[in-house]
Amino acid sequence: MLEIVAVPAFADNYLWLIHDPVSGETVAVDPGDSVPLLAEAERRGWPIGQVWNTHWHPDHSGGNEAVKQAGATVYAPASEAARIPGVDVALKEGDRVRIGEHQAEVWEVPGHTLGHIAYVLRDDGIAFVGDTLFAMGCGRLFEGTPQQMFESLQRIAALPADTRLYCAHEYTLSNARFAAAAEPANDAIAHRLKAVEQARQAGEMTVPTTVAEELQTNVFVRAHDPQDFARLRTSKDTFR
Repeated sequence: MLEIVAVPAFADNYLWLIHDPVSGETVAVDPGDSVPLLAEAERRGWPIGQVWNTHWHPDHSGGNEAVKQAGATVYAPASEAARIPGVDVALKEGDRVRIGEHQAEVWEVPGHTLGHIAYVLRDDGIAFVGDTLFAMGCGRLFEGTPQQMFESLQRIAALPADTRLYCAHEYTLSNARFAAAAEPANDAIAHRLKAVEQARQAGEMTVPTTVAEELQTNVFVRAHDPQDFARLRTSKDTFR
């Protein structure tokens, strides 16, 4: 089994370390800040051999160069490689990357940015989805269209129900409050909101999530069509 560790950074980011105890290999996913990431890897005795970037935003790629200098190969989406520091291998839809004997498929999931990718480890029931899907939410449409994001979310949501989804921010409480306002009759959302409130009050993480949880409580995943999604996304952008 892969070991996956969250490294908090900035106000609400999660940087991820993936470690394969069989091969001894370690991957850093979206290392926006190299300092806490390298410190945690050193504390655990996990030399980082790879960086997997999901998109170009600096809070996801700003630590690339320092991690690369420590010995890592940097993988990133091909269409955004010019905007990402230190890229060694440019990835596109259908490519594969590996950690030990564990294989990840590269999916292009545009919407938050045009070149955003996800890393899907089907055999492990794991996906690293960056800022495309959050627990009970999704990323803002900085570059893509509602159609693109709707299709990206539907693709992720079609994975097996027990697939664990690792996103890059602790936004769940805000997302849950919006979901409760958008679907006031949804008991699953109401129940999850209470659980998230309790978790955050205790200082606990609310991610990873699962496909099953998102199908029940993520209003963006539950949108009927791109137009319904666009309405919800516009509403969330101004929700307080």
